[in-house]
Amino acid sequence: MNNHDELEKLIDEKQFQLLRSGVTEVNSADVAAMIEKLSAEKAVLLFRVLPKDYAAEVFADLYSDTQKSLIERLSDAEIFDVIEELFLDDAVDFIEEMPATIANKVLNRATKETRERINRFLKYPENSAGTKMTVEYINLKKDMTVAEAFDRIRNVGSTIETIYTCYVTDSMRMLKGVVTVKDLLLSNLEQVIGDIMDTNLIITHTDTDQEEVARLFEKYDLLNIPVTDSENRLVGIITVDDVIDVVQEEATEDFQIMAAMTPSDKPYLKTNVARLAKNRITWLIFLMVAAMITGGILETFEEAIAAVPLLVVFIPMLMDTGGNSGAQSSTMIIRGIALDEIKPRDIIKIIWKETRVGLLVGGILSGINFLRIWLTYGSNTDVFRVAFVVSSTLLFTVILANVVGGILPLIAKKCKIDPAVMAAPLITTVVDASSLLVFFTIAKILLKI
Repeated sequence: MNNHDELEKLIDEKQFQLLRSGVTEVNSADVAAMIEKLSAEKAVLLFRVLPKDYAAEVFADLYSDTQKSLIERLSDAEIFDVIEELFLDDAVDFIEEMPATIANKVLNRATKETRERINRFLKYPENSAGTKMTVEYINLKKDMTVAEAFDRIRNVGSTIETIYTCYVTDSMRMLKGVVTVKDLLLSNLEQVIGDIMDTNLIITHTDTDQEEVARLFEKYDLLNIPVTDSENRLVGIITVDDVIDVVQEEATEDFQIMAAMTPSDKPYLKTNVARLAKNRITWLIFLMVAAMITGGILETFEEAIAAVPLLVVFIPMLMDTGGNSGAQSSTMIIRGIALDEIKPRDIIKIIWKETRVGLLVGGILSGINFLRIWLTYGSNTDVFRVAFVVSSTLLFTVILANVVGGILPLIAKKCKIDPAVMAAPLITTVVDASSLLVFFTIAKILLKI
C-alpha cells in the first residue's frame, strides 16, 4: 500500500484490520513517510493499528516534530510500548530532540532499567560516539565453540540491532576480538572462537566526535564499530545506518553555514516562517554591516570615480570574480578538512599552492579582460591605462581571494570553529574591500587622479 489517498480512505472508513494488514507489508521508512503527510489525528490512528515492534521501527524514522505530536496524543501504555520497543540509540536520539516536558513524560513511563540506560547515554558529550552507539550487540567468549556461539545468537538475536558482527570479550568486558557470522558459518561447529576471531580491531571511544567516527567508517569500509569507555571496556557499537544519519546531518549543517544561515535540522516545509527568518537574519545583519566597509572605500575614492567614471563599470566584475574565486578555494579546503586530508599545519603549503593557482587563473582572466577593454573602448593611451589598472587589479584579486579562501577555514579549524563559517559570505566581504582598495590605489597612481 503506497497510495496516500487509499490510506486516508481506509482511515476515514475505520477499516483498521485491513489497514493493519496492508501497512505492515510496506517498509517502515515508507510508512513513516506516509504518516508525515497525514493530519495529527489521522497519524495517531494509523500509528495505533501498527504492531508494537513494527510501530517502534516506524517511530524511529519519523521527524522529531511528528514524534512529539504522536507522544502528546498517545496513552501512557502506548508510550511505554514505544520507548521499550525502540533500540536504545534510537530512544536516546528521540529523548535528546524532545522538549524537557515531553522527555520527562516519556522517561517517567519507561521501566527503571530503560530509564537508567537512557540517562547514562545522555551524560556523554553532545554529538559524540557515546550518544550514537547502541548497547544491543552480540558478545561472545574466547572459549566458546562455534556451536555455542550460534546458540547464543539464536537466543538473543531477536532483540539485537545487528547480528552480523559479534564481539569477543572477557569477564571484565575488555574487547579481545571480533568474529562475523560469515566466519562462524565457514568454520566447524567444534572450533573455538578464540582460534577464528580477528584481533586486528578498529575501535572508537565514547567521547570521540561523530565526524571522526564517520571518517573511520569511510576509511575502513565498516558496517559497525565497537565503542569503548575510558577504561577500554566495550560499552556499545555504532552501526552504519547511524553513521549515514551523521553524514547527512553534518553535510546539511555545513551547507547552511556556508550560505550564512543558522543550522537547523528541521525539514524546510515543516519549519515556520519565523524560524526561517531567525535562522537567516543574524548573518545577514553581520554581512550588511561588513558590506558598509565597501561603501566607505567607494566614498573615500569619490574624486577618482568622478575623474574617471569608466572605473565604476568594472567594480561589479572585480568583486564578483574575487568572491567566486574565494568560494572555489574555500570549498576545496573545507572538503579536505572534512575528509581529514588537510590539517591546520598545512597552511604554508596551502598558501603556496593557492598563490600559484591564483597566478595561473588570474593571469588568464586578466589577459582576457585586457583584450576585452582594449577592443570595446578603443585603442588609445587612456584606455590602455584603464585596461592595465583593471587587469592588474583582477590578477591581485584572484590571488588574494584564493589565498584568503584557503587559509580562513584552516584558521577556523585551529580555533575550533566550524570551517564552514569562514565560507563564501565572509570571504567575499574581505576580498571585496581589499580589491577595491588596490583598484583605486593603482588607478590614482597610473591615471594620475
